[in-house]
Amino acid sequence: MTRTLVIPEAVVRSDLAAFVEHALRLDEAAVIRLRARSDGLVTAWVATGLDVLAVRVVTGQLNPADLSCGADELARGLREADPSGYIDPGFPMDSAWRGGLPPDTGFSHVDDVPAAILSDLAERGAGLAKEHSSAHGPPASLLDQDVLQVSSGDTAVGVPMRCVFALTAMGFVPERPGEDEIVRVRLSPTWLRIDARFGSVYRRRGDPALVLR
Repeated sequence: MTRTLVIPEAVVRSDLAAFVEHALRLDEAAVIRLRARSDGLVTAWVATGLDVLAVRVVTGQLNPADLSCGADELARGLREADPSGYIDPGFPMDSAWRGGLPPDTGFSHVDDVPAAILSDLAERGAGLAKEHSSAHGPPASLLDQDVLQVSSGDTAVGVPMRCVFALTAMGFVPERPGEDEIVRVRLSPTWLRIDARFGSVYRRRGDPALVLR
């Protein structure tokens, strides 16, 4: 079966390329999972290495409707896209994607948080990570720490440092967000979802290892 991704608009290809480049900075062997939605949009997913999934939504056409590819191959395909927007996603890597994906629906809005707060938390967390990291990276105790609490009515949820690091590492929050810049926290029975201007991150509630490894 021919595997094709078509993104006619150059600015949209540039947006996806930025997403892929951030994924490669986190893991040079990253795998991107592309999925077509019924509304004509394509979602690009990556496991960040923090037990957090990151996703960017772009306008395009995908065939087949669900495929996985190497981030390096997709980056090359985006650079070499022809004028019509045809992109070669490279060799099939469907067997390399482990675990499931969050549902498209079923999330309730909990609260909106100023993006500047997350930027500040990420900066302070990076300092702590540098101070306490080992050869295996930041300690799990730091990554698992809830650095923000949000609530709505009887619903309350903590946002772990993992999600904050993932948001900033993927470039989803501007480096210097304005006062009106917000991120939106949503919740389902099984997933924590945080939406920022340039993408979203998802953290499995319960045991993330069951889904992300």
